[in-house]
Amino acid sequence: MASLVTDQGIVHYETYGRGRPVLLLHGWLGSWALWRDTIEILGREFKTYSLDFWGFGDSSPLEDNLSFSVDNFVELVYQFMDRLGIRRAPLIGHSMGGTVALGVAIRHPEKVVKVGVAGSPIDGSSLNLLLKASGYQAVARVFFVAPPLVKLFLRGYSYFMANDGRRMSRMIADDFSQVSVNSFFESIGTLRQTDLRPRLGDLKMPTLGVYGRKDIIVNPNQHRVLAEGVPHSKVYFFQNSGHFPMLDEPEAFHKALRDFLHNG
Repeated sequence: MASLVTDQGIVHYETYGRGRPVLLLHGWLGSWALWRDTIEILGREFKTYSLDFWGFGDSSPLEDNLSFSVDNFVELVYQFMDRLGIRRAPLIGHSMGGTVALGVAIRHPEKVVKVGVAGSPIDGSSLNLLLKASGYQAVARVFFVAPPLVKLFLRGYSYFMANDGRRMSRMIADDFSQVSVNSFFESIGTLRQTDLRPRLGDLKMPTLGVYGRKDIIVNPNQHRVLAEGVPHSKVYFFQNSGHFPMLDEPEAFHKALRDFLHNG
């Protein structure tokens, strides 16, 4: 377990392996733990960094008025790389983390060797209705009136998010217990309003997309949006995966990821 101080908060991260650096970014309500299996596999060939965004996992803001926005998370990644002396590296993100990774690649292309996303919204309108509603502060505060009930709901709903519903339920419940009301609604609220389609043409580096046909969180047709907006991208559409292809089809996912990191 390691941490560093950025301009706006303390960032917790886990690192494993040796070699060229690879950064792994989690999704909404998630944490570094999503990548637990991935860092063990990639760590045989790369030095992996799996970090928590401010307001998630064990990362925390230094200021009470910190914005937990997608744009702020883009700057978090930039500062993280700068503080650790990581000059350039591939960025791999899941869901919101993938949207952040694309944002870093667009805004700071000199820092990004390659960028990969899994189940990530390119256009925030592709989120399902429940997530879009969660982006309103009034709705978020209703959720947090009775956190145990929300946690129970998420545990049940998460059974439909991945093939291994039991594992997903435990992971979501653990991660939710570390989320504040502000990080809950501001992050998903700004993700809902994000639309990267006009800037996809700025992506000149190798780009990877992995989407699951059974995704109930982000419209799986986002794989077409990425493929059309970045013609040189490699896009995989897994038939037996939902929102978490790294858990639903781990062998296929990690093969695609390793091939991408080695060959682009």
